[in-house]
Amino acid sequence: MKNQSLCKWMGVLFFIVCISFISTGSAFGAGFALVEQSISGLGNAYAGGAAIADDASTIFYNPAGMTRLDGKQVIAGAHIIMPSVKFHNEGSTHVLQPYTGIPLQGGDGGEGGVTKAVPNLYYTRKLSDRFVVGLGVNAPFGLATEYDSHWVGRYHAVESDLLSVNINPAVAYKINDNLSVGAGINVMYMKAKLTNAIDFGTLDFLGKLGLPKQALGLTPQQADGEAELDGDSWGVGFNVGVLYEFTKNTRMGIAYRSRIDQTIEGDADFSGVPAGLAPVPIFKDTDAEADVTLPDSLSVSFFHQINPQWIVMADFTWTNWQVFEELKAKFDNDNQQDSVTIENWQDSYRTSLGVTFMPDNKWTFRAGTAYDSSAVSDKKYRTPRIPDGDRIWAALGIGYKFSNMFKADIGYAHLFMNDPEIDSPVTKPEDAIKGRLKGYYDASIDIVSASLTLTF
Repeated sequence: MKNQSLCKWMGVLFFIVCISFISTGSAFGAGFALVEQSISGLGNAYAGGAAIADDASTIFYNPAGMTRLDGKQVIAGAHIIMPSVKFHNEGSTHVLQPYTGIPLQGGDGGEGGVTKAVPNLYYTRKLSDRFVVGLGVNAPFGLATEYDSHWVGRYHAVESDLLSVNINPAVAYKINDNLSVGAGINVMYMKAKLTNAIDFGTLDFLGKLGLPKQALGLTPQQADGEAELDGDSWGVGFNVGVLYEFTKNTRMGIAYRSRIDQTIEGDADFSGVPAGLAPVPIFKDTDAEADVTLPDSLSVSFFHQINPQWIVMADFTWTNWQVFEELKAKFDNDNQQDSVTIENWQDSYRTSLGVTFMPDNKWTFRAGTAYDSSAVSDKKYRTPRIPDGDRIWAALGIGYKFSNMFKADIGYAHLFMNDPEIDSPVTKPEDAIKGRLKGYYDASIDIVSASLTLTF
């Protein structure tokens, strides 16, 4: 009866967490990848992520680590990610003759960061001394930014919201006392919403509306409409890992997560379209799609327990952001040109160091730091949708073991960012109408997390 009650509890918890994913979405992260998949790991800034293997969240970081877990384990947790993204205009200008040099109108956009909850759930079960199975539900990618609708960069972006829900069944096998291997399948759902303003005044001035130049008599920056793209997609990938235990106190983990191709299909809706365009077959609501390749990554982690009280760990992670070359929305309306944003991202690298102190068998204290390099290769390719920049982590965490069955963890991290700059040149085709957005961001991120672990 006790096991039946636990199974029922886990089923209810799984349902609640899945609903939370769908309702809250995901949040602005490094690039738009989210490393925040473990609450205990947050306290160490995810140092040693592929080697720690002390709870079921190892399904995400290195499935081979499941062989270190006994019995059955369930973890339910959530991160509250609170980004601050404030733009400072430094002379953004219109690019159209005779309007060249005229400032782009509007404010700085207000607080562009959007607070989001990122929940996760993990379950593992040891079937034999060597074989373990598990299931993870998490959100590996996401972003959320939203600016005032009349801000200076409104033609580049107003709202951007991307969520992912990843279902990750995994298995692990202990080959011998030192070596374990693991693998998992990732079935990922993505949903995206992107909005921006359209400068119909400039399009009319240039004769880009299918009518003679200035046929509607509109003035640049004085006749704005809006475009909204909504869509979703499913994609499939995999993750594999190896864990080698040199001694009972020292181990190394290597883990790889594959890239995932997504084709986001949905609708393109246009509002504020000038009435004089009614007979012209452009800027009509239509179906649309966009191809997105989510990057693969490789992590190498080390773990060493110095004595019963002190543990040190380290991690290096490479993410293949070179695959994110452009964001192109293709419309079913043949008269509507594709919407293209050149991204030209570069690979990013993450290094982290962490330390754990365990004064007794109940309390665990964690600290860690990390350095994330930006995926954006140059300020001319940075966009207000994802104002990514280099960042330094400072993280702390506490764990408390109530009994052999229940454990709770909390964590906090602050991410310092290097005031990323934007200077979109008029030589980029997509900016010829949007204008030259020039300025910098005051940006930082706070993360607060909590989880409950059940072992039985």
